[in-house]
Amino acid sequence: MFRSFSLSDFHPAILLLEDGSFFEGFAVGRIGTTVGEICFNTGMTGYQEIFTDPSYYGQILITTHCHIGNYGTNLFESESDGCKIAGLICKNFSFQASGSYVHQMLQDFLEYSGVVAIGGIDTRALVRKIRCQGVMNAIISSEILDIQQLRFLLADAPSMEGRELATQVSTPKPYFVEAIETEKYKVAVIDFGVKKSILQNLAIRGCKCCVFPADTSLQKILQFEPDGIVLSNGPGDPASMGYAVSMVRRLLVYSFPIMGICLGHQILALALGAQTYKMHFGHRGLNHPVINLKTTKAEITSQNHGFAIEPQSIKKLDSIIAITHINLNDKSIEGIEHKEKPWFSIQYHPEASPGTHDSNYLFQQFVDWLN
Repeated sequence: MFRSFSLSDFHPAILLLEDGSFFEGFAVGRIGTTVGEICFNTGMTGYQEIFTDPSYYGQILITTHCHIGNYGTNLFESESDGCKIAGLICKNFSFQASGSYVHQMLQDFLEYSGVVAIGGIDTRALVRKIRCQGVMNAIISSEILDIQQLRFLLADAPSMEGRELATQVSTPKPYFVEAIETEKYKVAVIDFGVKKSILQNLAIRGCKCCVFPADTSLQKILQFEPDGIVLSNGPGDPASMGYAVSMVRRLLVYSFPIMGICLGHQILALALGAQTYKMHFGHRGLNHPVINLKTTKAEITSQNHGFAIEPQSIKKLDSIIAITHINLNDKSIEGIEHKEKPWFSIQYHPEASPGTHDSNYLFQQFVDWLN
């Protein structure tokens, strides 16, 4: 299962950014070429959950923690059926792993998943560049080392703004997740890129979930006769998802309790008449401070998003929508709630895989509304 590596196993690799700058390192994962929007995650642990989060689809991820791969991967921490990142950038990559639950080394995991990655990069300098200039497209290659050729390939890469990606990671057909122990409720989960931990948090609270494709029709959801609706996390630009916004807008007529998470939060806001915008470099990590304006308590949250609700558009809806959570770093909107209907959403990930469990109460809030 495990194999050793020597220096002769290392292949050179290049990372080229849209602004023309490039970094040289060594190949990790599969030998090949990959293109995507570059972003960074500040978490110090939980890389398997992060790499398998469907919300990262189409993105090349920088891990700001300097050591990656030292505890390998296991059979129970993936949040989907495999890696969803478009590529990986790290500083110190461990080709060996140790721990009680190691099933596979990260190198083998990435190689099996077809992920092209690069190690040996000054990630501190790279993240400082992105924080100043904002996210941009990038290309990693361990098979093409000619910068000019890589520039031509990168020039054809589409912008994340305007890209619809949820249907690329959503389930192709509905499936059920049974309640753990006693079934109390039926919940329709609209899969824009749902994480397994979200479904598990619902199941342990007595919810039988029917997970529907992102582009499912309202009629099919109503045929399930749900007690409530969950709009899941996912990748891409919410403003490009007219099909989902239209469906949710029609869904609001029925007054089902609704919980929106991350992309689902943005979709609910758009359906209610708000707008979204692309952030300078987004929020990705498991240590983002958020204040709950209803309780005045702070929460350390797990986040992964590059779009957010436009504040002025929400203020125009203040007769019906209340802002419930605010990011303490940049004051962006992290949660909203309808003043009369049982509808609420949050920008972050209350399932916290990985992360703290400060926000786990939100699942119980939703379940309480199902009674």
